Amino acid sequence: MLDEIKKGLFASFGAVLLTRGKIDEVSRKLVQETKLSKEDAQKLAKELVETGENQWQELETTVTQNVRKGLEALGVSNKQAIEALEKRVASLEKRITVLEMSPSGNESESTSSAE
Repeated sequence: MLDEIKKGLFASFGAVLLTRGKIDEVSRKLVQETKLSKEDAQKLAKELVETGENQWQELETTVTQNVRKGLEALGVSNKQAIEALEKRVASLEKRITVLEMSPSGNESESTSSAE
């Protein structure tokens, strides 16, 4: 099931990713079935691995950027904004506590003096 999902995702992105083992297998077959030298096969394998890694990094970057844009469009706050709000709330809670403890901030005294 997971392989089917991967194939579907890779196909939708137009990416063909080969595992290192599959690349080595193809390289060995090329050496055996053609006039390709072992050195050329190794060079080809290395280039295929590097190309695959570069494509994967580009894919990760693109997906990350699109997810961020989607979250922004939905109005989802990022971690830094949430942390800043948490600090602000904590600061306000401290101020409220101080005001409630001060003589002028005590509600029972202010309501009894108004009567």
